[in-house]
Amino acid sequence: MNVSELFCSFLPAFWFFMQEQTAQTQTAQTGNSSSTLLDLVLRASPIAKAVLLILFLFSIASWAIILMKARATRRAERQSGEFMRAFEKSSRWAELYANVASFAASPLTGIFQAANSELQKQSRLNLDAVQRAMQSAAIDEATKLEKSLGLLASVASASPFIGLFGTVVGIIIAFNGLTQSSAGATIQAVAPGIAEALIATAAGIAAAVPAVLGYNRYLNRIKVLAAEMDSFSLRLLNFIEREAIESYGVQQQQQRPQRAHADRVG
Repeated sequence: MNVSELFCSFLPAFWFFMQEQTAQTQTAQTGNSSSTLLDLVLRASPIAKAVLLILFLFSIASWAIILMKARATRRAERQSGEFMRAFEKSSRWAELYANVASFAASPLTGIFQAANSELQKQSRLNLDAVQRAMQSAAIDEATKLEKSLGLLASVASASPFIGLFGTVVGIIIAFNGLTQSSAGATIQAVAPGIAEALIATAAGIAAAVPAVLGYNRYLNRIKVLAAEMDSFSLRLLNFIEREAIESYGVQQQQQRPQRAHADRVG
């Protein structure tokens, strides 16, 4: 993803920086003049500009995480579905192992590889050890999927309060302008501070809403993937046990002719 695509993705969160709204304001010194929202931001106090910059950076970070999570979860869901179809069609462990490399983005692949690694270490089949290995792998895969979601939650919870701080600063500026106005309580005296307050409020909401929606959406999708991992672990355990029983039966059938031959020779 290049810089221009990222920039275009962040525009919806900060439309108020680019959208121009003309308004006629009358001042005691200059008569009628037009002002845009961007001009109000540029004429804002240093504290208000700092608040808007922090919220802008928060929004960039949250949108970047949302886009990355959208791509990662989409690939994981698609390849997990394909992996499950391959698993249902496989009748032997070797056949399933041959297809696993095609589903690297699926969290089920990590569980399968953990089970296979544990089986390779065993001289005798121990299903409890295999199950523990798969549970550990499932935890690791869930942790990978949940990576960076904490930042989304932080942006969602902190942005409204940062915007509220800018709102309070704007109200203070408005009252300060009111006290210093020689013409008394006029709209020209309080307008700059009120404008800063409203812009800071809008910026906090604009940064928080996408983060909240993204966090809830991808947390729910990750929960679904985690449930699929638990289900797959149980099904894979049954697959291993079933193949072990079949292998034991084949060995027994091969040993019977040898025993009968040994009895006749004896």
